[in-house]
Amino acid sequence: MKSHVIVGRGAAASKTALLLAEDGERVRMISRTGGGPDHPLIDKVTADATDTDRLTELTEGADTLITTAAPPYHLWPEQFPILSGSLLSAVKRTGAAYVMLGNLYAYGPVSGPITPDFPLAATGPKGRTRARAWEEAAASGVKVTEVRAAQFYGAGAFSVFSLMVQRQVLEGKLVLVPQELDVPHSYSAIGDTARTLVAASRNEQAYGRAWHVPTSTLSVRELAVRLAELAGAREPRMEEMTERDLTLLAFTEPFWAEMHEVLTKPGHPFVIDYSETEKILGVSATPANDVLREVIQKG
Repeated sequence: MKSHVIVGRGAAASKTALLLAEDGERVRMISRTGGGPDHPLIDKVTADATDTDRLTELTEGADTLITTAAPPYHLWPEQFPILSGSLLSAVKRTGAAYVMLGNLYAYGPVSGPITPDFPLAATGPKGRTRARAWEEAAASGVKVTEVRAAQFYGAGAFSVFSLMVQRQVLEGKLVLVPQELDVPHSYSAIGDTARTLVAASRNEQAYGRAWHVPTSTLSVRELAVRLAELAGAREPRMEEMTERDLTLLAFTEPFWAEMHEVLTKPGHPFVIDYSETEKILGVSATPANDVLREVIQKG
């Protein structure tokens, strides 16, 4: 029986763990809170992944280490290198294959369609932090791959869409969002992200390079309208946030102060190409309406 270690406990980690366990494979989930889904083949462990000796002990004997973890958003430049360094050390010591969940920040403000071989040209602190984590792992000699997701949506997602659009649409409230309302943008469903992580972990061709999670590409207005229609809610009232709005919001929570770096260039669609993921890993995008129906069903 294969066994895996997953570092993280969020929606993507939990869905990945369930997919593996439902296929009869053992999973050990590691997080500071010991959270995760209940399943006979899932062992939930409370531990700090930056404690390299403890992480190594918990990874010993596993076929794969999958990481979906990240420090608090505003602390990435200081804390992400510590976490990624510990993860990399653990796979070096144990020989486990290494599957990283990344995002698109490392590319910087480029025009799409973006393929996984685009240069990692970000200059901002969060983008460079993500780029360095992959560059160091890729150069280390370990068996490693990275799965890069676009903005999350779907049940359990934590993203601009889930925080600033989803609830407001369902409650019939004004939607204020820090992105252009009618410019196409790629979105990755939580379920598709988990399926890509699992597929990459099992395919020898996946290692040594990065892959894109399949996406649905719509404007935020189109996505919000679809959600409202499926939920039987009224047509969304939407406005784009100003720089001043975002600055004021940052006084309430450090997360929002970090948004300035990762907003797309005005008027530029942010679209990724995931054709290789479909062709080689066999994962396709779940239709957006199906993802949104799950959001409504799970509240």
